[in-house]
Amino acid sequence: MRRIAVLDAPSNLGLRPPTETSVPGCAKAPGALRDHALLARLGARDAGCLTPPRYDPADWRPGDGVCHARSIAHYSVALAERIGEIIDAGEFPVVLGGDCSILLGSGLAMHRLGEAVGGHVGLVFVDGHSDFRHPGNASYVGAAAGEDLALVTGRGQADLAAIEGRRPYFRDIDVVVLGLRAQDEYRLDLKAAGIVNRPVPALRAEGAARTAQWARDQLADCAGFWVHVDVDVLDPAVMPAVDAPDPGGIAFGELELLLAGLVDTPHCLGVEITVFDPDYDPDGAYASEIVSTVVAGLAPVQDADAEPFRPIAPPAPVPDRLRPLPAAAGPGRLRRPASPVDGVPAPRSARSCSCGASHRP
Repeated sequence: MRRIAVLDAPSNLGLRPPTETSVPGCAKAPGALRDHALLARLGARDAGCLTPPRYDPADWRPGDGVCHARSIAHYSVALAERIGEIIDAGEFPVVLGGDCSILLGSGLAMHRLGEAVGGHVGLVFVDGHSDFRHPGNASYVGAAAGEDLALVTGRGQADLAAIEGRRPYFRDIDVVVLGLRAQDEYRLDLKAAGIVNRPVPALRAEGAARTAQWARDQLADCAGFWVHVDVDVLDPAVMPAVDAPDPGGIAFGELELLLAGLVDTPHCLGVEITVFDPDYDPDGAYASEIVSTVVAGLAPVQDADAEPFRPIAPPAPVPDRLRPLPAAAGPGRLRRPASPVDGVPAPRSARSCSCGASHRP
């Protein structure tokens, strides 16, 4: 049995302002989900909250690069530390975002883990959008929440795509995308990159449970995998409380089956939930539905027969006469080296921080 640890990552740094005088409401999502007894219903340990830097659009203009880049980079390092500590303790992290830019922190943690076990960690990206905008296919970038998949696969500016000199956090061949809308602007770019995906029509035709197994099969050679869930994968007819609702999504029941099928293996390392915006859920009805879906979907993690993570492809043993044996895995395994983060300068003041373009193209 694996114990779940819930960590709040309420960053909204990757989204554009909804209006000139407001900030994205997804930073309120962890609190809204906790209000519906998420932790108690999961039987989870409270792993606390990682407070993000200030959201400040300042004077960002197209061509300036990704908004809030320095703040996102430093937040990603801190988030990777916290996720690493949870996994080192033998627990299953459930990270409550926040926007999709928290994937950079998760990706950094997974790259560290892959390096520690001598393999590669995969990503199952459950999202209504590809989030694959990058300088190679767009006139400019700006909002990391619409560019997170591009960044974690090594595309884009080095201060975000190559933190600690790690690039990419996930290889293209180790990524599976589920739940795209059929008309997604960058679906052909995904195909050209060799990133396999199953859009909503195919997911529905095959069924959510079989799609989850298909995704796991694609990552059979990975040491483990992380699951990213953007709740805009749901159809706005059932869950419109997101920044960019698009028709043609899946239902709550399908998301539950997807989650259950993905986490029902010790090689699933953890899950993050992103982009729910309580500002569009005044009576809490959508928060309640999300909590019920997450609790049911994560039930296999709490199964009495569930085993802790063991890498699929551990490093081959090396004789003592050739080199010292590696240090045993344990606390600190995923922590960053003492050297400074490559390409990431110290945080600047919130007043000089710049912000980006709209989340979606």
